[in-house]
Amino acid sequence: MRKDSSGLMEMSQPTPQRLLKRRDFMKLFGGGIIVLFTVDVSDLFGQASRGRAYPTDINAYLRIAEDGEVTVYSGKIEMGQGVITSLAQMAADELGVSLESIHMVLGDTELCPWDMGTFGSMSTRFFGPALRSAAAEAKGVLLELASEQLKTAKDKLSVQNGVVYLTSDKDTRVTFGQLAKGQKITRKLDGKAVTKSVSEFTVMGKPVIRMDGVAKVTGKALYAGDIRLHDMVYARILRPPAHGASLKSADTSAAAKMPGVTVIKEDNLIAVLHPDPEGAEKALASIKAEFDVPKPTVDDKTIFDHLLKSAPQAQERDRKGDLAAGEKSAVSVFENQYVNGYGAHAPIETHTALARFEGGKATVWTSTQTPFPNQQQIAQALGIPPENVRVITPFVGGGFGGKSSAGLQAVEAAKLAKISGKPVQVAWSRAEEFFYDTFRPAAVVKVKSGTDSAGKICLWDYQVYFAGSRSAEQFYEVPHNLIRAYGQWGGGQVKAHLFATGPWRAPGANINVFARESQIDIMAAKAKSDPLEFRLNNTSDKRMRSVLEAAAHRFGWKKAALPSGRGYGIACGIDAGTYVATIAEIQVDKASGKVKVKRIVCAQDMGIVINPDGARMQMEGCMMMGLGYALSEEIRFKGGELLTKNFDTYELPRFSGLPEIEAILVKNDELTPQGGGEPAIVPIGAVIANAIYDAAGVRLFQMPMTPERVKEALKGM
Repeated sequence: MRKDSSGLMEMSQPTPQRLLKRRDFMKLFGGGIIVLFTVDVSDLFGQASRGRAYPTDINAYLRIAEDGEVTVYSGKIEMGQGVITSLAQMAADELGVSLESIHMVLGDTELCPWDMGTFGSMSTRFFGPALRSAAAEAKGVLLELASEQLKTAKDKLSVQNGVVYLTSDKDTRVTFGQLAKGQKITRKLDGKAVTKSVSEFTVMGKPVIRMDGVAKVTGKALYAGDIRLHDMVYARILRPPAHGASLKSADTSAAAKMPGVTVIKEDNLIAVLHPDPEGAEKALASIKAEFDVPKPTVDDKTIFDHLLKSAPQAQERDRKGDLAAGEKSAVSVFENQYVNGYGAHAPIETHTALARFEGGKATVWTSTQTPFPNQQQIAQALGIPPENVRVITPFVGGGFGGKSSAGLQAVEAAKLAKISGKPVQVAWSRAEEFFYDTFRPAAVVKVKSGTDSAGKICLWDYQVYFAGSRSAEQFYEVPHNLIRAYGQWGGGQVKAHLFATGPWRAPGANINVFARESQIDIMAAKAKSDPLEFRLNNTSDKRMRSVLEAAAHRFGWKKAALPSGRGYGIACGIDAGTYVATIAEIQVDKASGKVKVKRIVCAQDMGIVINPDGARMQMEGCMMMGLGYALSEEIRFKGGELLTKNFDTYELPRFSGLPEIEAILVKNDELTPQGGGEPAIVPIGAVIANAIYDAAGVRLFQMPMTPERVKEALKGM
């Protein structure tokens, strides 16, 4: 730790930011090589592009210092998914340096290249190729410099751990640090840098302990709420009791009389500031406010009918054959409706930001997945140019998509800092976190399917309302197929939803896979077929068959028709280019309706794996989090009033209730790295539902599958 010019403690490796400016870069650090890269990223984004790609003149930015330390800059952020390590592995391998020499700077809008944000399992898929190309080009530049210094041809040189040496004589050598000493150059290769093949990897593909692990388990890692500035104050903000409520009056006179309290009233923002958070809390409690609250018309029980009535026109995809012909050829037709309610992200770290406003410029430390979009939002709110706003993203304590939206807390902190002239921290309470969360949308899926006399799926009529079609794509061989999506999972659908909705770890995919894979099991049961065999008989997709067979082998799957009474479930899916198959063993207490998950095995094909340990951690985290949406997590509400305000009524999975979990990586080095942060979560709802049917003979059509819903289903047997 060291102090910057403002007296703020600056964080060094492995915390993902530094507090220096580009214009001071060389002045503060002396010699070094700065390499600018012109990597063609036109094909990196495809449909994922949000209107802007990485800067074409500086797609990746590396600094190679005199001591050989390499600083890698990325607009991505670290929220537990492990990119601080996997991106460092990519840079180290392509550059030819040790992993220990890499220092990562993430999510700093003043130091890092623009990035749309960290979501969609896209860090490795989209930033990774640009970073690898940049590192490979940097290596080429260094080889040219070494060739000049050692007076030998470049093809006679080799690189290892930051040392360039004559291949025939290792004593003839020069280090990257020596090449960088005293030089300030910008150079580009004449030709195109070539990245390594899998067989050439020395750092990528190897299991690596996370670079942020020690800091996090020892409590040394700093999050937005841990940052402290001189003379900073804590803010508490007056909030409405329900969405849609309007403020009639607010008496802040009592708060204004409290020692040390500053009352802020501007537009619709009413806040109290105090040097102590408890003082701010007491001041907020003293405000007498009156609101107009709309009468509730929808609640958590009637929301699904409301959605169906509010549905916009459908968007079609995967049309194949003719549905009427498919139904005519079916010997059995199955028609069901699947639903799930609103879900919260519920991260351990609530939305938090600290803002400082000086000299017409704002610096904001905030827990966000989207620092650059946040920069734009803050600038607009303050009425200043975006270049006068610096967003710094420390470690983020969980996001799951919930911190990829507006960043209200950062805007609030910045506004209050500008008004008060002091650094201001805004840290949401747990109730505020639930209230302002962008929920996973409540959604409905209707499926009409059919099988022919040979046990083949011949009809698939799939309609999804307000979840989009992510992971609904058809990998089963169905001659008559149509998917229709009525509305997406987020984005201004005010007529349908009472609350803001947005991405929730694999947006929309969880309900889509729940519906599809439950429907598949229903057809398998009717055919008196083993559910694994039924899936394999209906798909020739090599990757899907591979993960299904790998999961079944590790699980020790034995063929049996449904329901077998064993409590076994199977489900599979595709997300972010990754194929995944999951098998679970559960036990149902028929008296209480409680479901105990005993074991989960998941096999995943994600192409080239950069860090196997990190990939398995992500799979394990997905499976654990998936148990929450499958069994217990649900938002209760009445109109715009949130009845769910804390963890006493929003039940997350607990370590004491976790099953035995096995994560299997299916080798596929023929494919570039695919997404790893979300795929393993998408089959969890389906695999639990299918296991419940196998154990107790009842089918659940609504998530979460709470004990009350299981008991209700058992009553109908």
